[in-house]
Amino acid sequence: MILGLAAILTQLMHLALVLALAPVLVGLVRLVKARLMGRRGPALLQPWRDLAKLLRKRPVLADGATEISRAAPYVACAATLFAAVLVPGFAQGMLLAPLADLLLLAGLLALARVALALAGMDVGTAFGGMGAARELSFSAFAEPVLLLCILVLAMIGGTTNLDAMILAFREGGVGLRVSLALIAVALLAVGLVENARMPADNPATHLELTMVHEAMILEASGRHLAVWELQAALKLLVWMGLLSAIFIPWGIAPAGAGPLAWLLGLVVWLGKITVLAVALAVFESAIAKMRVFRIPEFLGVALLLAALAVALLFVSTGLA
Repeated sequence: MILGLAAILTQLMHLALVLALAPVLVGLVRLVKARLMGRRGPALLQPWRDLAKLLRKRPVLADGATEISRAAPYVACAATLFAAVLVPGFAQGMLLAPLADLLLLAGLLALARVALALAGMDVGTAFGGMGAARELSFSAFAEPVLLLCILVLAMIGGTTNLDAMILAFREGGVGLRVSLALIAVALLAVGLVENARMPADNPATHLELTMVHEAMILEASGRHLAVWELQAALKLLVWMGLLSAIFIPWGIAPAGAGPLAWLLGLVVWLGKITVLAVALAVFESAIAKMRVFRIPEFLGVALLLAALAVALLFVSTGLA
């Protein structure tokens, strides 16, 4: 009974933290980038202010828009939020822990991507169709990388469930493996592309040749635009939480722990997310911009690294 109440409580706390911190994470990245460039930058809570302003406005739809444009932002945001609550943050053993499967996470992210592409194509504008075509073509490279990485993690951890995988990795039973390092780099590359971060995208220029994700929501406004912005922030938090949970699994409160362990896990989780956000800002500020047509090559390298990780794992398993 006590374990059940703890699972429900930690799940509700995790849901509240995810919703509250996702826009703050975007604000932190923007603030650090601005400071690195010698500018004062926006306030840390500016994304929340923007969302509050947009939520008060009624969306304006194009004449050719159908129900897809109305439903797509909510479907994408709901799928991404569901993925966010499945990724362990400050504690394990949450209510939805049995559903925290990597394959389910990949499916939820794919559902959000399809909803975004459909929203871009629904109105029939040139920019929306171009962005949707590019997004889906890039996903043809990104999804195989993600599936290969899941294969490696499942073979090493013995499961695709995140809670069980984190427990195996934290106990040190898997040891140091080259395959883990390779898929870490591959997942970082996919995460950059999926979240429209440089060098995979450059929405700050507002130029046609660099538009991918931005092009699909050019027609969004009001509440719909707020939901799209929240979905993008949640997706960034999902990827950072996933990377920290898999490759930095220490500090997470074990299942059945008490409030003190939750508090310690929360501090450690916030610290890991902050470090990853600062690292992302430094990377974006230091790396040269990549042409949008080089993204397939960028993801192709990630695919090769993931395939090499699978091959090395099979060879090492066979020799053992």
